[in-house]
Amino acid sequence: MAAEEGQLRTVPADFDAAALAEIDHRLAAIRAEQGVHIPLAIESGSRAWGFPSPDSDYDCRFFFVRRVETHLTPWPPRDVIETPLIDLIDLNGWDLAKALALLLKGNAVVIEWLTSPICYSGEGWFRGAFLAFAERHARRDLVAHHYLHLGLRQNQRYLDGSADVPLKRLFYGVRPAAALRWLRLHPDKSVAPMNFRTLMTESDLPPAVTAILDDLIAAKSLTRELGEAPLPDEIARFIRAEFATAPGAFPARPPDPDRVREARLEAAALYRSTVLRLDSSE
Repeated sequence: MAAEEGQLRTVPADFDAAALAEIDHRLAAIRAEQGVHIPLAIESGSRAWGFPSPDSDYDCRFFFVRRVETHLTPWPPRDVIETPLIDLIDLNGWDLAKALALLLKGNAVVIEWLTSPICYSGEGWFRGAFLAFAERHARRDLVAHHYLHLGLRQNQRYLDGSADVPLKRLFYGVRPAAALRWLRLHPDKSVAPMNFRTLMTESDLPPAVTAILDDLIAAKSLTRELGEAPLPDEIARFIRAEFATAPGAFPARPPDPDRVREARLEAAALYRSTVLRLDSSE
């Protein structure tokens, strides 16, 4: 696509201008101080998912690539860059090598970063190539298990065993369940939509569930605190049903050695070509 050939930047018009300028400043500082390329920086939290509150953090995440000379050492630097949360801005990144390895293990976070609708900066060719790699080599069963374990953990921590639940946390239980449903309804795909409304639409949620979620999204956009209330029966049934269905719908399978070898070779080629292309562009 033409939009994927050049520089990427897709930021909602209602983003706080000062926060956006600070994110741009911090990304530039990381490039200069850490000596890294950042071929993609996106929003990964509730703002990108489509259910922010007025006081939601800005969760900027990025992939970074170190220069060629940093690979010529027996003591490689850390594969993460972390910065403290300051003024609602949470900004952290993963080395491309780490991201590729995690993707092949079924980590859906990498996929979500690649498909985020909010992009602070990026190279179109990089996102296109990495996303194409993910679509070819992300294993559906491993991605599904990621969402299942995430959802079970969130529900055990926030939604189970209590008369009232924090409504803000309800989304963190519903989203993995909806992702599992989406994967089940799209048996030829491995990359579920990150945006929650798109995920809802393409997952064909029960109308009662959709109506409740629409009301909560609207309320969450207006208030800093939704408070606590009993978990709606329709939501509870939906979550339980999807989590109960997932193990049978996505049975764990032993890896195919030929596919593993192919994926690793292609990952290595993508990594090398990205490092060399970014270095040569300076």
